[in-house]
This record gives sequence, structure tokens and C-alpha cells, in this order.
Amino acid sequence: MVKDWEKLNSEILGDYRIFRSRKDTRRSPRTGHVHQFYVLEAADWVNVIPLTPDDKVVMVHQFRHGRETVCLEIPGGIVDGADDTPGEAARRELLEETGYIADHIIYLGSVDPNPAFLNNQLHTFLALGARQVQKPEFDGAEDIAIEEIPLSDIPSLIRNGRITHALVIAAFYHYENFVSANQ
Repeated sequence: MVKDWEKLNSEILGDYRIFRSRKDTRRSPRTGHVHQFYVLEAADWVNVIPLTPDDKVVMVHQFRHGRETVCLEIPGGIVDGADDTPGEAARRELLEETGYIADHIIYLGSVDPNPAFLNNQLHTFLALGARQVQKPEFDGAEDIAIEEIPLSDIPSLIRNGRITHALVIAAFYHYENFVSANQ
């Protein structure tokens, strides 16, 4: 049985607005040896699958600096201090990034983006009855284009590499599980 590793020390190395870096010193319960590990502390995130009454997904095109390319994604963002719950963050991000609201927000599930070095979770929501009520309100670091895409096109967009963001693909996995469980 794998056991938890004893934490001997933890030191913040840097604060970079959307995450902090930390060095942990831990002892292996199996060998007793001491090792250092680097962790990125990040707030939880939300992803939203906004579904219009005519079965279109409200998608966003956004430049991603890590990959240095424009990615096709669903709306999402950080659960911040203004949000009491991930559900509130989902509603806020949907409105800010797209100008859409929804009749119903349904929690679909969560994943650990990469527990090897990240300490946060991603929460996925389905937004039913999505409709645009205002212009998007981008923050200073966002440049987003909105596109409604038929829900039936999503699997082929994933297969052909048009949707590549792993957390977006995980969101659609949660959606498929929700649909299967509610048929």
C-alpha cells in the first residue's frame, strides 16, 4: 500500500499572479530518504459547456501563450475571491467571456489538471439555455472571439485535433457521462 510522504519543510519560491511556486521537502515512507518536490499552487478553475436551445456550443477562440497559438475552447477561468462557489465562477466567466447567461447551470464533475505538480482542481459545468444578453467584458489580458458550433461537431473537432486543450476534452468527457446517465 502506498503511504503519504511526511512533509519536512515547505518554502514559497515565487508569486506569479495566477500561481505560486513552492518547494516541498518530504521523506519517503518506503526508503526513509529525503527528496525535494516543486509544486505550483493555483486557484481552482472552472470550465463551462454553454449549450444553446438549438444545440450549439458557445466556443471561444483565444491566443494561448504557452503553446503560442490560438486555441478553440469553452469559456472558463479561475475561481477567484469574488466567487463563493465554483458554480458562481462558472456563471461569471460565461458572462464575462461571451456575454451569455444560461437558464440552468449543472455541475458535471471535476478533475485534477496534473496532480504531479499542481494542487488545484478543474470543475466543469453545463450551461443549458445559453443565450447572449450583452457584449463580452474581457479583462486586459484577453482577446477572445466567440463561435457557436453544433454540438454534433464536437467529437470530430477533438478527433481531428482542432480542439486540443486537455481540460476542454475532459469537460466533454464529463458531458458524455452526464448524457449517458440521464437517458
